[in-house]
Amino acid sequence: MPPVDVALLIGCLVLGLLVGSFLNVVIWRVPRGESVVSPPSACPSCGTEIKWFDNIPVLSWIVLRGKCRSCGNRISARYPLVELGTGLLFALIAVVFGYSWELPAYLYFAAIAVALGLIDLDVKRLPNAIVIPSYAVAGLLLLLPAILQPAWMEYANAWLGALVLFAFYFALAYIYPAGMGFGDVKLAGVLGLYLGWLGWGALLVGGFLGFLLGAVVGVVLIVVNRAGRKTAIPFGPFMLLGTLLGIIWGPALSELYLGAVFGT
Repeated sequence: MPPVDVALLIGCLVLGLLVGSFLNVVIWRVPRGESVVSPPSACPSCGTEIKWFDNIPVLSWIVLRGKCRSCGNRISARYPLVELGTGLLFALIAVVFGYSWELPAYLYFAAIAVALGLIDLDVKRLPNAIVIPSYAVAGLLLLLPAILQPAWMEYANAWLGALVLFAFYFALAYIYPAGMGFGDVKLAGVLGLYLGWLGWGALLVGGFLGFLLGAVVGVVLIVVNRAGRKTAIPFGPFMLLGTLLGIIWGPALSELYLGAVFGT
């Protein structure tokens, strides 16, 4: 992990806050098939268009005390939490990658992870409008370090990782379609791209942690009577969180495991 650069950290934090504000629009509109650029953002209660000074990430919500300036109705705390969460996630990615050509690709992953995770929780669906273009976007963004570093072996591993994870999830969905949606299968390929670039250790750790987190949360929900054995629980958020953990700690954990097993 490279040394932390304060300027980069702050820059990515601010960028994440701004992106998080846009993601709030994406999370609401994309599942409904609406444009994310038109019409401008408006109060969900009275329909009044939100002015720019009332749309500053996190700060505007605090200044307005979580209420619409026009009608006074409550504005969900989820909006500033998404903005703040995205900002912190961008800062974390900056800590992991520093000034590198990989950074833009993994910032993009952080953005779609927030959007897809919350959309899946809301509507139990992973929209093709985000997932399918992400193959091209991730592939192009990772092509930058492949050319400029150069890192063609990592780029090849990224696409091989996408194929492996896609095939694995496809097999699971084919064997047990009631337990795995095809949206998860399509997302798996994108996640395999990001994990594969970092190596097979990251791919194994990130893939495994998605299932582990899903199983643990499922058991907890059953124990506290919030779900039954046949309750459908969105798996996308666990896949995304597992991938994030694989990106951060996957290479180190795999080396630690191999060292413990083989004494290297």
